[in-house]
Amino acid sequence: MVDKEKIKKAIRLLLEGIGEDPDREGLRETPERVARMWEEFESFRNFDMKLFEEFGSYDQMVLVKDIRFYSLCEHHLLPFFGKVHIAYIPDGVICGLSKLVRAVRAIALRPQVQERLTEEIADFLEEQLKPKGVGVVLEAEHLCMSMRGAMSPGHLTVTSALRGVFLKDIRTREEFLKLVGK
Repeated sequence: MVDKEKIKKAIRLLLEGIGEDPDREGLRETPERVARMWEEFESFRNFDMKLFEEFGSYDQMVLVKDIRFYSLCEHHLLPFFGKVHIAYIPDGVICGLSKLVRAVRAIALRPQVQERLTEEIADFLEEQLKPKGVGVVLEAEHLCMSMRGAMSPGHLTVTSALRGVFLKDIRTREEFLKLVGK
């Protein structure tokens, strides 16, 4: 649950801490806007998991590429963003494709590291669908590297998580990686 009052106080203190006047015209509503943003993120994270499954007999790879995502680095609270490629091989249960996009959005909208985000997406799909296998590749640009620190924009960090036949069967893994261009 999001505590809007704590967020507003924290943002006001942050603005003061970096030498800004939180009462000036452009910043006056910023604490409220940030609190509403986190409330919106919370609503995305709470999508109905029960709507996730449908029964079907399809047993080949299902791949959704280029799912855009946005997240926050838990070390600096700066955005990282990019694309997720998800594949799974059903074992009696398929899902609506929009559910894959919603799952990514729900898992991504909280402070974290890319490695954990990749694992959590794969774990969630494995738990919900009980497929023969899951493959997740995540490509992201991290603003904590692009606009501070190394100050080197345009680099992508790529992480992957493989489960089931994607991990055990080299042909399945190679097919997946070829289809996502890796």
